[in-house]
Amino acid sequence: MDITVLGCGRWGTFIAWYLERINHNVILWGRNSSSNLKNLITNRKNDFLSLPNSINITDNLELAIKSSNIIVISISAQNLRDFMKDIIKYNLSNKTLVLCMKGIEASSGKRLSQVVTEYIDTSLTKVAIWVGPGHVQDFINDIPNCMVIDSEDFNTKNMLVNQFSSKMIRFYYGTDLIGNEIGAAAKNVIGIAAGMLDGIELSSLKGALMSRGTREISRLIKAMGGNEFSAYGLCHLGDYQATLFSEHSQNRKFGECIVTRKEYSKLAEGASTTLALIKLGQIHNTDLPICKAVNDVIYNNVDAKLAIDSLFLRSIKHEF
Repeated sequence: MDITVLGCGRWGTFIAWYLERINHNVILWGRNSSSNLKNLITNRKNDFLSLPNSINITDNLELAIKSSNIIVISISAQNLRDFMKDIIKYNLSNKTLVLCMKGIEASSGKRLSQVVTEYIDTSLTKVAIWVGPGHVQDFINDIPNCMVIDSEDFNTKNMLVNQFSSKMIRFYYGTDLIGNEIGAAAKNVIGIAAGMLDGIELSSLKGALMSRGTREISRLIKAMGGNEFSAYGLCHLGDYQATLFSEHSQNRKFGECIVTRKEYSKLAEGASTTLALIKLGQIHNTDLPICKAVNDVIYNNVDAKLAIDSLFLRSIKHEF
């Protein structure tokens, strides 16, 4: 199939590499101001992988969109709304947009698929999400994983699962778009909390964090109209190993750096997602103590040790 990947960061570049490897025709697009794009055009590689000559690398957005019926979007979640304003200038009819970001719009609390559908006619343009565990560093070393594709449109979901699956990534059919989007985004916030535990040398509490974090997010998913058990699937709990423990996890590292007062310049989507979850908790009257603790440390200058103590020394309650 002809597939375009919009976004040439770490994950977008990997997606292009992966889809070409399973025999699709791939275009990789980036902004002409992007240092990632300039490096890829010059060297055809980044810090993780090398791109074959068969992948067309371009900064021509019109060409990138017109050339393919499947458009994979892999950019910062908080930039999606402005990006949609750019791409709707071109004809998106009969195209499928696949969102490969794990985030929630901080300003509105809207899921990313909701943001997209504000700008398209869903009878003409289909929307899907691609979420679940996995690091570029592992995939390029042929370490496989399982991920999820979900969409409100079954035919779209079915087509993508069949076209994108391989021995490297086994895709499952998602059945709860709300739960999969919220769960995938929220695991980054739990990842920041895990990094904070590492930073204050309380990693032994990660088990409790995993248990309580999953339950916390399941309550929010249910309050929003999704299936609470989605939090226990690949989108959330199934992604904990890659997010709460892995040395490659940017959100975990971000949380650790906050506590140890070290600079961290890479993108940690969980920082913005924290703001969105606090907003959603208020809208849906759902208690989110872990999200609140992370928010207090990042944005309210609360000492991490105090925030963690208040979290795990809360009044005695039944486990569930």
